[in-house]
Amino acid sequence: MKFNRMSQLALVSAIGLLAASLLTGCQLVTIDFVYVAASAGSSSGSAGQIYTYAVDSQSGALRPQEAPVSSGGTHPVAMATTSNFYSLYVANQGNNSVVHFGVADTSVLTKMDQITTTLPPVALVVNRANTYLYVVSGTTSATLSEYSLSSNGNIGSLVAQQNLTLPSNPSDTIIPTAITVLPNNNSTAVDTVAVNDQAVYVTAYDQSAYNPGGATPSSANPGWIFGFAVGSSGALTPITGSPYEAGVKPTSITIDPTNRFIYATDFASNQLIGYTIQNGDVLDFMINGPFKTGNEPTSVSIAPQGRYVYLANSLSNSVSSYTINLATGTPSAEVFSNSTALFATETDPVALAIDPALGRFVYTVNHVGNSISGFFLNPNDGTLSPTDSTPYPTGADPTSLVIVPHGNHSLQAVTP
Repeated sequence: MKFNRMSQLALVSAIGLLAASLLTGCQLVTIDFVYVAASAGSSSGSAGQIYTYAVDSQSGALRPQEAPVSSGGTHPVAMATTSNFYSLYVANQGNNSVVHFGVADTSVLTKMDQITTTLPPVALVVNRANTYLYVVSGTTSATLSEYSLSSNGNIGSLVAQQNLTLPSNPSDTIIPTAITVLPNNNSTAVDTVAVNDQAVYVTAYDQSAYNPGGATPSSANPGWIFGFAVGSSGALTPITGSPYEAGVKPTSITIDPTNRFIYATDFASNQLIGYTIQNGDVLDFMINGPFKTGNEPTSVSIAPQGRYVYLANSLSNSVSSYTINLATGTPSAEVFSNSTALFATETDPVALAIDPALGRFVYTVNHVGNSISGFFLNPNDGTLSPTDSTPYPTGADPTSLVIVPHGNHSLQAVTP
């Protein structure tokens, strides 16, 4: 009897989890829930799905929680949660929707509301105070939209909107790729008074200057980061010096837990670009960067303890790991760069996340592999080793993942 690849992955995962259960002789303890956006099938019109997995506290192994739920559209491309993890938002490019789900303690998702965007959504993020949802949209242009959020996470009115264009080349075609927010140091998930975040940053590239196989009529720098200060009423004002050069094709962006450094992956140049944050929100290049990565980095994330940064390399089918100099933000040489097998993933990792409960496990979603790869993070040196029974099967063409802590666990973080 022959099995297809999905059946093989499911069988391997089931056997591994059964063996782990028999060996431990006790019920597995869940520390996180992993949510993955994928599709029910590989056809372009296939329904978007959200798949839910529980993370075992000891092994890091994933086990499916319940049947997948509809993402509310087709071609889901991005997800984000509120800082209190009570709400989850999914961006569906197929029907230009952003769908809001409530997250139960049992991991069950309940659809709450949704909005329709004028342009296909690309990426989204919620501010630390959970008062605004930022959505960057457009596949032939770039628009940043800011929506108000109610106390229960429902999506409200459009507060502010910015078209992303280059002042020096206003007619160039700008394609957005990722977004992040810089928290105000007085804004935390436990504030009694919500304080808006300080700034929002969007990565994008100039298709008029970088268009492999097509025309490139512009001589502008291809890669950019657009930065906007957030006013008390939600007003978005361009930051001094914005937009900032960001290589050729930046694909992801993150901020370190101390809110002093920003990192962006450059897909086209196989580099990680680092910036220091000056005067509250202005970006300045790290003088010893950029830093070499694997081939075609697509996602970057920093361990919540703030000591290590990890990248998913889509063409190399690998994860890169670096230590961070906490004084300067400089990523070191790659941790054990010769041990490539230790950091190998399934085919085409496009997103990466680190568990927030213990900061001990790293996961990638693999777009072509239709799977999740799991790693145990050694807190002493930042090295990675495979979790039990990895990889774990997903739906078709997974694109993104988020992780929600479960149970009475303190979140791991660095205090600025």
